[in-house]
Amino acid sequence: MKRLLLALVIMLAWNLPAGAAITPLGSLRAIHVLTNAEAMHGLPVAFEATVTYYRNCDYDLFVQDDGAGIYVEFRAGANLLPGDRVLVTGKTQDSFRPMVVAESVSVLRHGALPRPLPANFEQLVGARLDCKRVKLRAVVRSADMADSGNLREIYLQALMDGGYVDVAVNSKDESALKKLLDAEVEITGIATAKFDQRMQLTGSRIDVQSLDDVKILKPAAIPIEAIPVTPLESVLGGYRVRDLSQRVRVVGTITYYQPGTTVVLQNGSQSLWIKTLTTQPLQIGDLAEVTGFPDVRDSHSTLTLATIRDTHVQAPIKPMGIGWRELGFGGHAFNLLTTEGRVVRQVREDAIDEYVLEAEGHVFSAIYRHPPKVDWIRAPKMKEIPVGSKVRVTGIGMFYTTDPFNGPMASDILLRSEADIEVITSPPWLSVRNLLLLAGALFALVLAVATRGWFLEHKMRRQTTANAARIEMEAVIERRRSRILEEINGTEPLAAILEHIVELVSFQMHGAPCWCEVTDGARLGEIPAELGKFRAVQQELRDRSGAALGRLVAAFDVEAKVSATENDSLLLGARLAVLAIEARRLYANLLHRSEFDQLTDALNRFALEKRLKEQIEEARRGALIFGLIYIDMDGFKQINDLYGHRVGDLYLQEVALRMKRQLRSHDLLARLGGDEFAALIPKVRNRAEAEEIAQRVEHCFDLPFTIEEYVVQGSASLGIAIYPEDATTADSMLSLADTAMYAAKRAKQHAAAV
Repeated sequence: MKRLLLALVIMLAWNLPAGAAITPLGSLRAIHVLTNAEAMHGLPVAFEATVTYYRNCDYDLFVQDDGAGIYVEFRAGANLLPGDRVLVTGKTQDSFRPMVVAESVSVLRHGALPRPLPANFEQLVGARLDCKRVKLRAVVRSADMADSGNLREIYLQALMDGGYVDVAVNSKDESALKKLLDAEVEITGIATAKFDQRMQLTGSRIDVQSLDDVKILKPAAIPIEAIPVTPLESVLGGYRVRDLSQRVRVVGTITYYQPGTTVVLQNGSQSLWIKTLTTQPLQIGDLAEVTGFPDVRDSHSTLTLATIRDTHVQAPIKPMGIGWRELGFGGHAFNLLTTEGRVVRQVREDAIDEYVLEAEGHVFSAIYRHPPKVDWIRAPKMKEIPVGSKVRVTGIGMFYTTDPFNGPMASDILLRSEADIEVITSPPWLSVRNLLLLAGALFALVLAVATRGWFLEHKMRRQTTANAARIEMEAVIERRRSRILEEINGTEPLAAILEHIVELVSFQMHGAPCWCEVTDGARLGEIPAELGKFRAVQQELRDRSGAALGRLVAAFDVEAKVSATENDSLLLGARLAVLAIEARRLYANLLHRSEFDQLTDALNRFALEKRLKEQIEEARRGALIFGLIYIDMDGFKQINDLYGHRVGDLYLQEVALRMKRQLRSHDLLARLGGDEFAALIPKVRNRAEAEEIAQRVEHCFDLPFTIEEYVVQGSASLGIAIYPEDATTADSMLSLADTAMYAAKRAKQHAAAV
């Protein structure tokens, strides 16, 4: 009945003549039950409710009444307080859920706040408590000061049982951050939904009126300053994931497919970016069923770890024609779109063909990704389109931002094939450029007739000088480039190579300041002290997968003309920098893989034998002694048989971690294979000291191991060899320690049998 009355009100409002009075909706509950389609008609409202959240310097206002909550957009500086009973007049508006744009908010009296509802993660992430006052428990995983527009506030990421929620606290007390980090807290605030321009849910957030509404129930177990320092190469040792996400199923038409990486589905006006490893044949335009796990990337919802079933039923999507303004505001993210523009530039790169287009005074790109496992050198030639041509492109709308509501976004069109870009009109012959060329030619002709003799002589002299300078500069550039390539293939440190690349780019740009910023690394080169007074031009550094490696930047005087060589010089430098970074990272990765066991991150057998021989040489030179401990897991086969090889692998990882903790900083642990390990003890004074270390290693198995849901009781047998008392070669040290280990194992088995 209520829905029928609301429909009648909307019909009357739509059909009444201008100036006719419409009865306002008189309760928050009546507004709350509206659909977005109904709210978009701007229905008048006049209702009473209680203020649950308001900041005097902001226009966000939340009110609640009769168990329902709603967001009201109102002016700043209204001096409203939580608990005020107010009369709100204004009009409805569509949003993620219907909202109200207030014309006036009058305080009637002050009263009590609504009792907060206990909230769990499922309710919050499903927006089932949207705009209501809630109370929840969580552990604070990050605590920072953040800027929201012109406002500064505390921003928390809190872990509940089920997932993360964002918490915005109306407070500038930076001293509270350290106390909140890793603490178990009780939070009281307003539950709000995070959503994108397409009104798709992307997460949950709690708006908190003051820091008093965040109560610490249990401080952090370890203060921040007391946390031990972890070596950079061992950071992953603290990584843990407990994923409770539920698999979901969606249906839509395949509009884009990149085998092994990405599928895009569209259903009506909604689209979804899907990450998948499938390489099976999929047909664009077919209806498909996809299952996967929900996630959020760059403020857009997505599915990961997806499996796809092509129904082979054709349900093609007609691309939506849009202009740049619609493209730039993100309301059609990942939809199949078509738009027009004029070609400014075209570039072939290792993994993509890129057409830079201009439309309505803005620049964007149409990008075609090469199929996987294609040798780009032998790939079909890039579809050539003359610069200045007007083209129509069809493809997937791509957006790169973490804030879809902060004005126009960086956007591109992702082409599905080269057929998705077609020429509408060729470059006009009667263009400003051609007219300038013609005028210049006529002027040059007149000038040549008038001053032929002097001009020819001057021109010859100038050309000779310019050519000599150009040839010399090209020779210098080629020598420097060749030296850099030699350094990349050699052992020169990466920082030195990047500095030489920066110097080369600066030289090509006649001494302009230039520098290289490595992602999560150093900034190398010449950076102007007052960078804001310069015009900066940059070139992103990306590897073959598209991951960001950094950027190469050059600075020019703001009054200097844009040179045609700027982008070419930066592009050359960027390619050399990417080659250098990838070469060094590949070498480091191969070196690590050659010396370390991939499962336990201990040394492998090859590396141990190498270190053992080096230790023998050092011991001979200094007349030193050292020890070798041979370690074999007891009953490891039974663990594999009972719990499976996955648990067995996790057990070996935990065993290696425990044994490393018992060794000293200069001791080395190696995995010889299977369940056999060895520890090289380079600095001991006698056998008793080596035996004491071996006992520590053996006793680290006393406590049971918790592997996933299993409790495993482990043990190990150890054997010791001392250089030179027991053996003097690497092979004999390993053999003797192995023999001692087996003797210990047999003694243990005999004792158990007795």
